[in-house]
Amino acid sequence: MGSEHLQAEELAEKLLEIAKKSGAEEAEIFQSKAHSRPVYFEANRLKQLESTQSEGTALRVWKNGRPGIAVAYGPVEPQMLVDRALALSELNQPEIIELTENKAISYEDIGENISSEQLVEWGKEAIALVRDAYPEIICNGEWECESETTRVLNSKGLHCSYKDTTLSGYLSAEWVRGDDFLSVSDGQIQRGTLQPTEIAEQILQRLAWSKENVPAVSGGLPILFTAKAADMLWGTLQAAVNGKRVKEQSSPWSDRIGQLVTSEKLTISQQPTAGPYSCPFDDEGTPTQTITFIHHGMLQNFYCDRTTGRLLGIGTTGNGFRPSLGSYPTPGLFNWYIEPGSHSLSQLIAQLEEGLIVDQILGGGAGISGDFSINVDLGFRVKNGEIIGRVKDTMVAGNVYTAVKELVEIGADAEWNGSCYTPSLILSGLYVTGKNQSS
Repeated sequence: MGSEHLQAEELAEKLLEIAKKSGAEEAEIFQSKAHSRPVYFEANRLKQLESTQSEGTALRVWKNGRPGIAVAYGPVEPQMLVDRALALSELNQPEIIELTENKAISYEDIGENISSEQLVEWGKEAIALVRDAYPEIICNGEWECESETTRVLNSKGLHCSYKDTTLSGYLSAEWVRGDDFLSVSDGQIQRGTLQPTEIAEQILQRLAWSKENVPAVSGGLPILFTAKAADMLWGTLQAAVNGKRVKEQSSPWSDRIGQLVTSEKLTISQQPTAGPYSCPFDDEGTPTQTITFIHHGMLQNFYCDRTTGRLLGIGTTGNGFRPSLGSYPTPGLFNWYIEPGSHSLSQLIAQLEEGLIVDQILGGGAGISGDFSINVDLGFRVKNGEIIGRVKDTMVAGNVYTAVKELVEIGADAEWNGSCYTPSLILSGLYVTGKNQSS
């Protein structure tokens, strides 16, 4: 990575130098470079191989205490970028300058590159396993190796960088039975290698459960969210422990530190070095850290960037992230980690006398209020501890805060959905609406 690495570093150093000479009191450089090699399958066959690369530089300056930010993608003329940032600073109000000081460290590269040929083989293997059992099924997929390099420098001596490489595999299976259309999908995010057999087995299990359509159920009954579907629930809790929401008093947990806010079965933390993604520092150059937000139901901590942490009087937690290259840092999470339980998925199912399994959903999750109503894209009815078939035309509604207080059980089958590590869950306090017919 030699010459490219030096070019990016030299650009950053040059921007800092020119910014100071042009009258900026302080300056910060944020650089991001991504290289992706996705392999696409369509209708059971390899469709195309791609290689995409993007590189961007964001310069943030302060002049007379006024911030200005300018962004360039690819090659950039340093003086022009500095002039643009300084011009924009004149339009903003003065602020307290929040910068990480005097730290220079380059972290080791994490993860390893995998060839496109290997990605193709994994995709073919997964498709073959599904179609050997169901020849009539049409499979689509995407298998990808992606590397991202992040670098942060500033005029107070900060200079840190890291490179992270991850693998992802995704497969969907479409099954048409007369007027009945079924789509089952699953995926995996890992380092070093992917397990196409595991992905295919997950899909084959759902297809087996879907052979019969059964009447839907309505009313208040326990619902099992699989690890894939449970991800929908966590956005609300992530917002509730966001320091910015706490400062604005828009979080219902703003004044609940040290109090019971969920079931005692629930422990949630941030684990920056766990799983297929790693993050040694945030976009402000502050080292990330393990943070326990909820411990056996008790609210312990919030997460903050430098500015929010100062306003709350608790300091930064190393959670200052940019929603986009041209954005200012704001509180953001990395590796949201739900402590798994001790029961397998089959053991969770066996606990349900009458219930619903939600495996795929349509629509987004809940907002900060916690209220939600979702359409079940793929769901199964459970009776006397056994799956009796697939349900259609079913909705689930409720409130996330209420549901996590009435959590019945946590599974041991946790998996990564992006940077969220979540197991399956059985929740009560939710309401199911379904058409009482099969087709």
